[in-house]
Amino acid sequence: MVKEDKYYIALDDYEHGIIVRSLNDTKTELQKEGKFTSDVNDLIVKVGTAPKKKFKVIEKDRDDESR
Repeated sequence: MVKEDKYYIALDDYEHGIIVRSLNDTKTELQKEGKFTSDVNDLIVKVGTAPKKKFKVIEKDRDDESR
């Protein structure tokens, strides 16, 4: 069994709302076109019920990063 990569992003409440509304808009467009919406529905549930977690964000200047 292959382990899938997971992605974590930090969103504030405003950004979270934008994501949920965008997914709802996409779902509406798919419904109008007569296409399946199950994948978008799954994402709406996943994003809408994602737990909040407090953490520290340490920002670095791009100039300080070595490549």
